[in-house]
Amino acid sequence: MSDSMSPEQPEKMYLPRSSESPQLHKIRHTASHVMAMAVQKLFPKAQVTIGPAIENGFYYDFDNPEPFTEKDLKAIQKEMVKIINRKLPVIREELNRPEATSRIQELNEPYKLEILEGIKEPITIYHLGEEWWDLCAGPHLENTSELNPKAIALESVAGAYWRGDETKAQLQRIYATAWETPEQLAEYKRRKEEAFRRDHRKLGKELGLFIFSDEVGPGLPLWTPKGTVLRSTLESFLQQEQLKRGYLPVVTPHIARVDLFKTSGHWQKYKEDMFPLMAEDELSAAAEQGFVLKPMNCPFHIQIYKSELRSYRELPMRLAEFGTVYRYEQSGELGGLTRVRGFTVDDSHLFVTPEQLDDEFLNVVDLILSVFKSLQLKNFKARLSFRDPASDKYIGSDEAWEKAQGAIRRAVEKLGMDHFEGIGEAAFYGPKLDFIFSDALEREWQLGTVQVDYNLPERFDLEYVAEDGTRKRPVMIHRAPFGSLERLIGILIEEYAGDFPLWLAPVQVRLLPVSDAQRDFTIEVAALMRSHGIRVEADTSNERLGKLIRNAEKDKIPVMAVIGAKEVESNSLSIRTRASGELGSIPIAEVVEKIVSAIAQYSNF
Repeated sequence: MSDSMSPEQPEKMYLPRSSESPQLHKIRHTASHVMAMAVQKLFPKAQVTIGPAIENGFYYDFDNPEPFTEKDLKAIQKEMVKIINRKLPVIREELNRPEATSRIQELNEPYKLEILEGIKEPITIYHLGEEWWDLCAGPHLENTSELNPKAIALESVAGAYWRGDETKAQLQRIYATAWETPEQLAEYKRRKEEAFRRDHRKLGKELGLFIFSDEVGPGLPLWTPKGTVLRSTLESFLQQEQLKRGYLPVVTPHIARVDLFKTSGHWQKYKEDMFPLMAEDELSAAAEQGFVLKPMNCPFHIQIYKSELRSYRELPMRLAEFGTVYRYEQSGELGGLTRVRGFTVDDSHLFVTPEQLDDEFLNVVDLILSVFKSLQLKNFKARLSFRDPASDKYIGSDEAWEKAQGAIRRAVEKLGMDHFEGIGEAAFYGPKLDFIFSDALEREWQLGTVQVDYNLPERFDLEYVAEDGTRKRPVMIHRAPFGSLERLIGILIEEYAGDFPLWLAPVQVRLLPVSDAQRDFTIEVAALMRSHGIRVEADTSNERLGKLIRNAEKDKIPVMAVIGAKEVESNSLSIRTRASGELGSIPIAEVVEKIVSAIAQYSNF
């Protein structure tokens, strides 16, 4: 077996999230209180703030004069075991506001006083025995003995600002995890280790795909030559698929007048996620006149549609662009390529008649499924991202929303797709069909999306001339099969563990001459392969063959070709692939033919 192939895995253990298991939520909530009690017992000057259960564990934020160390975490966990083994009852008590205020003042806990201000009655506190309590809504276990100390682990310490505000006190956040059984904890740790091995930030650096620079700014990736080849390959792949399906390529600017986004509603509904206004002077700034970096491509495509009066004969019109957009993500929310401030969306906007909507929507879904198949992404489900009727963040009429949501529901039902509804997940201008992908570590990511929109055509007064000569309003479909190239590449790096399939690999073949005597022949072979569109490197570093092979393995090159005197004489290559191991000596023409064929079919050599 090649070292790139995963060893046989035991049957996967299901690890529920806190939101999926009421019992696990109680375990983690109770464990967080036990941890806080242990911290205050060992560090009497530490003040507690908040300590919620999160999806895979819990955390607590502390204000402590000295930073917690790895040694401190071990001591805290040891103290937690003692508390658990004392079998302390967890007691709920309900208080009025004056009594709660008095109790907190006695403890001299200013953070708790601030938390109390935001709590509506009834006000509840939870006690661990008679020694420790905290403000909390619950729920909790009834006794610390219900916790399994062998299923709890303290993981790390990180900085966190009080209330998430950079102008307020910096706290120390202890992250931890808790499970029902030690076996679940062991599986969780295994997945964390595997996640570290696959981490796209680590692999991206090792494979030389992208970098971040403090001088450029956080959340703004810089693509190296190899990373750019990877991006370009993905772009070309989708461009070809789109051309086959009647999409028309367009290019639009990175900035626009703010008025464009006032018309679309982005400025009113999305302003906090946009970069600040660029105004010529203070007067313009006060009047909110100037330019902004685009957070979306749709208003630009609308302008192209509006540039002429369209006939029903021109519809559907499918405009497509790899458009880079900019969103002012908070620094604490940035994460490698999966959450950035500047990213490229494989964006397209389809302008269709109401009668064309269902068929066009199905065609878009078919394109997305085709893309996923070529990328070998199989484990996904569809989320019907609908509006929350109780929220005021949306634009448009109830009738328009019902029509748009109905189109999406009809499509998934016709296709028989595994789906679920996400109420409140819609964009402010329309509902979406989002594709939620589960990776090798059971983590979920949103990739492709399709949106039905009756609202922007209304806001921009879009029209077409119908068959009967009347003016009618088109419907828009917004779609992005990849979502964003940055997030997709981050996910693919982790899904493949950096071991890209042949068609996608930045370097597909590396030629390894045994000695300088084969150098000229190697260079000739490289030129031949390049002439057939193969991405090839010739390693002429004059290292020993074993080192050349190890370097190629480390760089995860799909095909290695050893060239010695025997290969030169027989005009062949000794092939070793990561997918299938040693394949022996093969004539050069046959190697080239097989590689070209495999690339065209998105398969291995």
